[in-house]
Amino acid sequence: MKRVFLALSTLLFILLFVSFRSFDFITGDALPVDSLRKIYSQSPDKWPVPTLDSGVKFVELGVVPLSPIEDQKEQLKGVITLGRNLFFDPRLSGSNQISCSSCHAPDLNWQDGREKAIGHDHGAGKRNTPSLENVWFFKKLFWDGRANGLEDQAAHPISNPIEMHQDLKKLPAKLQKIKGYQPLFTEAFGDKKVTVERIVSALATYQKTIVSRKSDFDHFLLGDKKRLTDQQILGLHLFRTKARCLNCHNGPLFSDGEFHNAGLTYFRRKYEDLGLYNITKKPEDVGKFRTPGLRNVMRTAPWFHNGLFSDMDGVMNMYNVGMPVQRVRPEQVNDPLLPKNDRLLKPLGLSKPEKDAIIAFMESISVIPWKERAPELPK
Repeated sequence: MKRVFLALSTLLFILLFVSFRSFDFITGDALPVDSLRKIYSQSPDKWPVPTLDSGVKFVELGVVPLSPIEDQKEQLKGVITLGRNLFFDPRLSGSNQISCSSCHAPDLNWQDGREKAIGHDHGAGKRNTPSLENVWFFKKLFWDGRANGLEDQAAHPISNPIEMHQDLKKLPAKLQKIKGYQPLFTEAFGDKKVTVERIVSALATYQKTIVSRKSDFDHFLLGDKKRLTDQQILGLHLFRTKARCLNCHNGPLFSDGEFHNAGLTYFRRKYEDLGLYNITKKPEDVGKFRTPGLRNVMRTAPWFHNGLFSDMDGVMNMYNVGMPVQRVRPEQVNDPLLPKNDRLLKPLGLSKPEKDAIIAFMESISVIPWKERAPELPK
């Protein structure tokens, strides 16, 4: 009886101990069960120091920002309305069948859900379609940074022979013939004249209104501390520390806005894509692509510039081993364009529960988009 009592007492002590402390089988540390929640329930300036490499320009994670023209929406109402009509109008394409929204669908978080974009005459593009949510944040646009701002970007897909296949010089006259556009241009710019400059300005202004909805993570930051599960808070902690994600994915939009080589260049092979190098012609830029923001990342598969992954477990596994390293053939040893993975990529040693926790955290920054219905187009 004494032994039974002793055993029960020991078991009760263990249960009471566990109720106050939890052994973290992931990190191997004995931690108070609510320690991470208490730490991350504080303001971000009191969070643990993030794991960052030297030279990284770091901005702390935060609430999704407002549109840069939020305070000007009433003043720019005419331009925004015109841009919205143009965005959804397939008559901007040579075939009159493809609009900007064909690849950037609002209900798909402003992308198309495909591995590669499909354009004119069902031709496949070379790269994955990026989301337009919060696109105004980036100074350089497209995966390779070939556009300087939204006005510059807007003209590219319209005139691209694989995308919308429209002669840009002929587009103003084409739209001028649509009587319904005349009052829209007048309201936006003061007269009914249609020019390429006005078209791209209106499209760019409209795109500046495309902002992510607040996610569970945002509501957590704003005071609702029950919006994140324990697993998601662990994922947040790992995202900022052991997993080294903040080196590239920092700030309220989870992107440094820079360009990095993640090892998916396919150098001197069938699917080769040299990325930023195609624009700058600098050897050090071979294989670099713009860091995408991770807002709504769990809703915008497939991922990477080539749409290689549709399974986040696969993405995590690749980052966990440090991403693929270029196999160097003898004839490539002295090739000046031989790509080198970004110095920020290193093996992480994450366990399965750790990877799952990070994925759970990314779920907390993913949310269905605002409803945006296509307008009745001008006739």
